[in-house]
Amino acid sequence: MPFQSVKFYQTGTFTVGNRLLAPQERSVQSNMRRTNSLNSGHRACQGCGEALGARYAIDAAMDATGNRLIAANATGCLEVFSTPYPETSWQIPWIHSLFGNAAAVATGIAAALRVKGRSDTRVIAQGGDGGTTDIGFGCLSGMFERNDDVLYVCYDNEAYMNTGVQRSSATPPAARTATTAAVGPEPGNVFGQGKDLPRIAMAHGIPYVATATVAELRDLEAKVCRAMEIRGARYIHVFVPCPLGWGHASEDTIRISRLAKETGLFPVFEAEHGEVTSVSKIRRKLPVEDYLRPQRRYAHLFGTPPRTEVVARIQAIADRNVKRYGLVDE
Repeated sequence: MPFQSVKFYQTGTFTVGNRLLAPQERSVQSNMRRTNSLNSGHRACQGCGEALGARYAIDAAMDATGNRLIAANATGCLEVFSTPYPETSWQIPWIHSLFGNAAAVATGIAAALRVKGRSDTRVIAQGGDGGTTDIGFGCLSGMFERNDDVLYVCYDNEAYMNTGVQRSSATPPAARTATTAAVGPEPGNVFGQGKDLPRIAMAHGIPYVATATVAELRDLEAKVCRAMEIRGARYIHVFVPCPLGWGHASEDTIRISRLAKETGLFPVFEAEHGEVTSVSKIRRKLPVEDYLRPQRRYAHLFGTPPRTEVVARIQAIADRNVKRYGLVDE
């Protein structure tokens, strides 16, 4: 057989090297029959990670359920840029809830469907980190504790971006926001605060918990599809960079997402009933500085003199994640 070199080219997204993928191996986004659940025309910023994450997740959920899906959406960036009254970019049954009660509204929808005998129609709740880790935390914990048949998806951009980039309980240490100024002996957000919501969800013992990034489309789609195979409470935490709030170039959203994983700052894993079942290994572990430098919210760490001790503390967090989840093969 003559030698054939691998050719790297793109015709749509159906090819890997010079091989046409079988239909069952193609991503939902590469399928011409995808639903475009979050359609064009919305008002998200250029490079918005949340817009990407929502489209990927809801299109995958629609594919997994045969287009029988209802979504409840908390107030926040996703709701504001996608539904400026009287317009909407949503192509599915979609309801806007209050900032803090998306999980409760979704629970009510699921209960109504159960009473009507509509077991074929599934329910998703979605919100940002503010509506999930902070003001919506009580309703979300209640949904977990009752094991309601809802998939909750959190699009985590690590601050209250819709209202002016204020700190949330998902804001990482040392990050500059409108309420954590880069001044004083410990500039930016303080260390030792905040909530690790995926682990909190695992502590509830719910059937399924996963984390994902917009840099790994197939991984995100697979986790949404897996979640739709399960009945009961499920939670997916999606890492979605915000060019406006984080101060990185709009074209770097995917790169920043990948660096978050490859440095160990955002571990990507799956868990069932409180136990980790699989992790996405780091291919080549990188220093956290590679992730921090492209973002203006960390610019104060690289001034004159540089805050090497703060970077070292952030590196220690990444190293702890690597050890806790076994992200690097020894």
